[in-house]
Amino acid sequence: MVDDGRTTEEPRERGPRAAWADLPWLVRSAVLWSACLVVVVAGLYLLGRVAVLLAPLAIALAATVFLTAMLDPVQRLLRRLRLPAALAALLTVVLLLGVFVGVGTLVWNLTAGQFDKLSGELTRGVEQTRDFVTSTLPVTDQQLDRLIDQARQGLSQGGGLDPVSGARTAAEVFGSALLALVLLFFLLKDGRTMWRWVLDRMTGPNRAVTAEAGRNGWHTLGAYSRGTLMIAAIDAIGIGLALVVLRVPLAFPLALITFFGAFIPIIGATVAGVVAVLVALAANGPVTALLVLAAVIAVQQIEGNLLEPLIMKRQVNLHPAVILIVVTAGTLIAGIAGAFVAVPITAVVWRVVDTVQRHRTAPSA
Repeated sequence: MVDDGRTTEEPRERGPRAAWADLPWLVRSAVLWSACLVVVVAGLYLLGRVAVLLAPLAIALAATVFLTAMLDPVQRLLRRLRLPAALAALLTVVLLLGVFVGVGTLVWNLTAGQFDKLSGELTRGVEQTRDFVTSTLPVTDQQLDRLIDQARQGLSQGGGLDPVSGARTAAEVFGSALLALVLLFFLLKDGRTMWRWVLDRMTGPNRAVTAEAGRNGWHTLGAYSRGTLMIAAIDAIGIGLALVVLRVPLAFPLALITFFGAFIPIIGATVAGVVAVLVALAANGPVTALLVLAAVIAVQQIEGNLLEPLIMKRQVNLHPAVILIVVTAGTLIAGIAGAFVAVPITAVVWRVVDTVQRHRTAPSA
């Protein structure tokens, strides 16, 4: 009977846990990491889908947090002058609107009617580049035309040429901008109070970790927003001066494109540089185009190797490959807005995760 009992109970011991324990540790590690990766990717996918469905709200929230981090020093300066929180926040928002209106008016007065000419010059530059490619590379005109037609069809499909769709997009943009301004006022006024309310609901060691992680993430976002603004201005001024010295027409619109392109790392600066070189090629010939290319490369090298580490102070320490991947992913998910917010979101998340990890490993050190 004893033998029978052991033989009947032996298969019960060979259950899932025993089978799992018999697997090599490498296989178990691979299974666990794969499961974690699937969960993380699924969560990111769901967040991305929700963000796409709520695109106006998501863009408004991202713009609000970005502007709050950028304008926080101004609000703190006004608070040091003994102004009430509501008045300091209101003056900060009014200052932002004044800068936008002033810069917008200046840009309109200087560039009104020039962007049509810029489009023509850019088309001429593309045609000259096309002739050069077909004459030096084993590529036919038909193959290039096919590629250009496919690119134009993709842009026209993504652009939404329907008047109703255009009106809806304009209404969404206006509503998002208005919502962002209102939220900006409340975050500048009560942001710290909201954060303290969150911390007061936490107890134990998690409170200290959350406080430090939030503080580091906020400092990273502030460094990125203010640093990107300064770097964009420096890039635009440097490349704009080079265009003026080389007597390239439409220097101010090209500098403006460079300024806005700097807010999309790597890709934006590359596109802006290509546009400047093509316009120089169409207007002044290949020698000027090569000089413009040299100036663009020089400015971007100075920015990447000297100005960015100095201004950012390594608060946003992401590898260029990571930046390229997240910008591409953000573009695929939400277009230009996604490319704009991809890098700061990644930088903040990385700083928060790094802070939590350092806290976890501190006791065993």
